[in-house]
Order: sequence, then C-alpha cells, then structure tokens
Amino acid sequence: MDDYAAGTTATDGLRLTERVIPLPKSISLEAQASLAMDRPATPPFPPLHDKAGWHARIEQMNTGMAAMMRDPLMALPVKFAAEILAGVMVYVTEPEVVPTENRDKALLYFHGGGLVLLAGEATGLFARMEAFANRCKVFAVDYRNPPDHPYPAALDDCVAVYRELLKTYRPDQIVISGASGGGNLAAAVPLKIRDLGLPLPAAIGLFTPEVDLTESGDTFHTNRDIDVVLRGGLPEMNALYANGADLADPYLSPLFGDFTKGFPPTFIQTGTRDVFLSNSARIHRALRRAGLETELHVWEAMPHGGFGGAPEDQEMRVEFAHFLAKHAGWAKP
Repeated sequence: MDDYAAGTTATDGLRLTERVIPLPKSISLEAQASLAMDRPATPPFPPLHDKAGWHARIEQMNTGMAAMMRDPLMALPVKFAAEILAGVMVYVTEPEVVPTENRDKALLYFHGGGLVLLAGEATGLFARMEAFANRCKVFAVDYRNPPDHPYPAALDDCVAVYRELLKTYRPDQIVISGASGGGNLAAAVPLKIRDLGLPLPAAIGLFTPEVDLTESGDTFHTNRDIDVVLRGGLPEMNALYANGADLADPYLSPLFGDFTKGFPPTFIQTGTRDVFLSNSARIHRALRRAGLETELHVWEAMPHGGFGGAPEDQEMRVEFAHFLAKHAGWAKP
C-alpha cells in the first residue's frame, strides 16, 4: 500500500490522513526561519453581541502589534503627519528621498486587520513602511471599524478620502493598495467609485486580499493550519464587519463584482501557504475574464502577509514597482 495515500474519497470531499508538512528548502533561509517561528494560538473571538469583549480583544491585538512594529518602523527616514481629510483620520507619510517620477504621485493605502483590527498607531506605522518601500507619498486611511462602526463605515471613509485626493491629484496620479482586509477595501473602493461616476485610479495593488467574505474558496480548507500566520478563515470578524448585510454583496466581497464595467490594472500577491490563495487566484481569473490588465504573483511557501522581511518580501516590492512603472508611470526599481 502507498505510504502516502491520502485516504478515501467521500461524497463530501477528500479525507486526509495525518501528516507533517516539512519546512521547504526551496525558499530563503530567512523565510524558513519565519515559517519555523513559535506562534501562540489565537483564543476564540467573543460572541458577536459582546461589544465589550470585542473592544477588549481589539485593544489587546492593536497594542501588541504596534509594540512589535514600533522600533524598526519609527527608525525609517520618512516625514510623517496625521491629518483629517474629508472628516477621516489619514496618516500622510513621505520618504526623505523620492524618485522624480514619483514626486507627483500618491499611494492611497488601506491597512490590514480583517476590517476590524490594527487601527490607530498600527496604521501610522504601516504608513511609514509603505512610504519607504514604495518611494512615494502615502495617504494611509485610519478607517472606522466594528463593533461601533460596521459596514459600510470603512468603505465610506475610504471613498471619501479618494474623493478628497481628486482635488489635488489627477486620477492617473493615484494608486490604491491594501493588504488582507485592506485588500478587500482596495478592491471594493474602485467598484464603488466607478458606480458613483468618479474616475478610476491608475492602478490597484492587492496584497493577499480578503476579497471573499463568504470564504468559499478551496484554500480556506486546503491551507487551514498550514498558513502559520492566519491559521484559517475569519468568519467571526467577517460577520462583525458585515453587521447582517449579505456577505456576497460586491461591496463586501469584491470578488463577486462586475468587472466588465471597468476596473484599473491590478497587481495581486499571494503565496502557496496563504489561506487566502484562492481569493487571489479567483479575482485574477475574474479580472482576466473581463479582459482587464492584471498580474498574479505567487511566492513559494509564503503564508498570509509574507515572511516578515525575507528576500522574498523584497522581491515582492520590486515586482510591484515594475508593475507601477508599466501601468502608472512610477519610477522603476
């Protein structure tokens, strides 16, 4: 009998035997070390009705993430300011050295955190990272979050800031990007502004995007527990964000949007161990079926959110810079 037999196929799916997933030797030593890190188990989320419980959990996670990020990101050579644009807190950040081609450009950035976490200080730290990595002026939106401000508050905030930027920048000078939950907004905002009759930005960057809140993709099952960063899906946070709205609505799950009406050139990043890999693969196919310009970049063994600074993460930034140079006139890497 084959030692690697996966078990029998049942009518409800494939039944797997227990197995060990080894550290791949096909990635950098830094990436291997990232995958091998000890990561504490995440406790269950509070019930949806427990606002106090959610507030406490969100505060704990936001504080912990900001503390982990603070020292290295505060040391980056950038100029930073907190501003209110269209009634929304926005962290405006610019590196000390900006290539000539990028000096009249703006990156509108939406932070990750499952549409619930990482507001406040963490958003400001992400702004510093994005400005330095992308060599441009960044407007990082500190959009409102549940439980006090569920959908459509975050989407409305992001659209409002985009509308405000149009007073200073032409649409072809603006790029929108976002990671994880921010990738949801980075895909939903172009759908919303298009439907409002506003001009589309030059390009979009979707980094391991959470574009399907119904979590119907294959890798929500096949990569569960294999993704060391995000062990599985986020149904509790998705429900908290949606607040009873249909999860399949395109403004909540932009994967299901009608892209034939227009959408900017789109860069999509994921990894083979990312639980959101299916999200990236499926939105790439949806954009291609609509005849749109899009690139899907998949990194070997990469989990959700990358390797935390390994060479593969730097390669990702280079690829995005090439994409922006091609589609939005930004500086080449």
